[in-house]
Amino acid sequence: MNGAERISVACLDLAGTTVADGDAVETAFAEAIATMGVVAGTGAHDRAMAAVHDARGRPKLDVLRSLFGDEARAQAAHLSFERSYDLIVDRRGLAPVSGAEKALDRLTGAGVRVCLLTGFSRRTLGRIVDALGWWDSVDMALCPEDGGRGRPWPDLILSAALRLGIDDVRHIAVCGDTENDILSGRRAGASIVAGVLTGAHDADRLRRAGATHVLPSVAEFADLVVLSPPPLHHDDAMTADHR
Repeated sequence: MNGAERISVACLDLAGTTVADGDAVETAFAEAIATMGVVAGTGAHDRAMAAVHDARGRPKLDVLRSLFGDEARAQAAHLSFERSYDLIVDRRGLAPVSGAEKALDRLTGAGVRVCLLTGFSRRTLGRIVDALGWWDSVDMALCPEDGGRGRPWPDLILSAALRLGIDDVRHIAVCGDTENDILSGRRAGASIVAGVLTGAHDADRLRRAGATHVLPSVAEFADLVVLSPPPLHHDDAMTADHR
C-alpha cells in the first residue's frame, strides 16, 4: 500500500475541539431555555442543562426539540440560542484552541483534506469560520443542514466523503470532544476516531463511546494522522492471517 492510501480526509469538530469554547455554548443554551420559562434555580432548569451537557455534539435544534417536544417552542428557543451565542462572541471574541491552527497547517501541508463539522446552524458556522479567517485553511465546512441527520449519526462524515471523492471510509480520521462526535466517527467507519480533552466530555466518556485515541488536544491529532500507518484493507488482513 502506498502513501496515497493513508488517511486522506480529516473531519474536525468546531466548538471544544478546534475553537476554544469555555462555557459559551452552555451559557447560550441556558439563556435560550430561560426565554421559554425554564429559569435558573429550578429543578427543571437543572435537568434541562444536564440533558444539554449529555447531548453536546448533537445539532443544537435537535437538542431543543428533545427538551421541549414542540416544534414551535424548539424553533423559538433556537433563535434565542443563536442570538445569545452571537452576543457572547461579540463580548468575548473567538479564539482557536491552542495549537489548532498549526494542526490545520500540518494536515493540509501533508496533503490531508480538512472538513470542519459542527452542530451549529449554517449561519453560526459561517460566522465562526469568518471570524477565525479559516476558509483558506480548510477544504469544507459542514453543518446538519448539509448532511441529513446530525451527530451521533454518520451522515455529515459520509457527506464529506462523498463530496471529497473518498472511495474508502477507512481513509478518514475524525476528531471531536464529545461522545456524539465519537459515535458519529465510529458509525461512519473512520480508521481514526480521536477524542480530545479540551471540550465537553471527559476521557472515560470518550473511551466508552469508542474513541480509538484520547488526546490532550487537536495539536496532537495532526501528528497522529500524518504519521499513522495505512489502514488495513481486507486483502492485507487475509494475508496477515495466513502468515
